[in-house]
Amino acid sequence: MREATVKRNTNETQIELSLNLDDYDTISIDTGIGFLNHMLDAFARHGRFGLVVKANGDLNVDPHHTTEDVGIALGMALKQALGNKEGIERFGSALIPLDETLSRVVIDLSGRSYLVFKADLTNPRLGDYDTEVTEDFFQAFAFNAELNLHAEVLYGRNTHHKIETLFKALGRALRAAVTINPEIKGVPSTKGVI
Repeated sequence: MREATVKRNTNETQIELSLNLDDYDTISIDTGIGFLNHMLDAFARHGRFGLVVKANGDLNVDPHHTTEDVGIALGMALKQALGNKEGIERFGSALIPLDETLSRVVIDLSGRSYLVFKADLTNPRLGDYDTEVTEDFFQAFAFNAELNLHAEVLYGRNTHHKIETLFKALGRALRAAVTINPEIKGVPSTKGVI
């Protein structure tokens, strides 16, 4: 079973996060930020991942530290759960629509951290969530998972829809990339390591 648990404690946040790549029966998310809970739930359900997140952060300041640190913890957990990456597909992509919005996410589990993020998030706040921290979450996740991540809202009007399609596409693209293919011997790389 490919799974990992990460505990991250700082002066700003206390996070415990468990990720299971092969069993998605358990999804339980409590970050203290309603919209972030909704996005992580969408990511896990559409990626078919088991995900348990318990986060306590300095929400009296703003949601930035909690959101970014959850991204860090999720990236660390993914890296651990993947182990040596033998037999994985490595690449994944997804196009996800939601009403008037269409977003695309493309992933390479390359061992090299990089993010390209393109999204015009016109509404600065959704409930208790600052929409600009969406990019910070994606960057924290990509850099700690050591993966190449391209996330783009191709078009849309509603900021909620834009962010939701990005999280759903992240789940779908990651599901494709982490899938074990019995035809792949070792790791899918000309270098012999990823």
